[in-house]
Amino acid sequence: MGTTRVNFRIPEELLDRADIAAEITHKNRTEIVKEALREYLEAVEDDEAFREAVVELYLDDRIEFETLREFVGRQDAEAVRASKTLLDQGDDLAADLADL
Repeated sequence: MGTTRVNFRIPEELLDRADIAAEITHKNRTEIVKEALREYLEAVEDDEAFREAVVELYLDDRIEFETLREFVGRQDAEAVRASKTLLDQGDDLAADLADL
């Protein structure tokens, strides 16, 4: 897995706390931030409303299938993709009929 450098602002108090945690756990600041972000994402991804919102992003063509699969799992993602295909075909049929 590759890495990407990011630049963001956080409150100084949070940075101080991260530095203390890094010193105590013998990790660096980046490891502390990555671990915290990973734990947050794991918690939020378990929320059903979050998963439904990810599906909506896919149905609206705002995220790719691979991203959907990462969040909802292969089997659920395949089911959503099949449903999307049917919905898109229905939209195309409706548009064709409207042109008649």
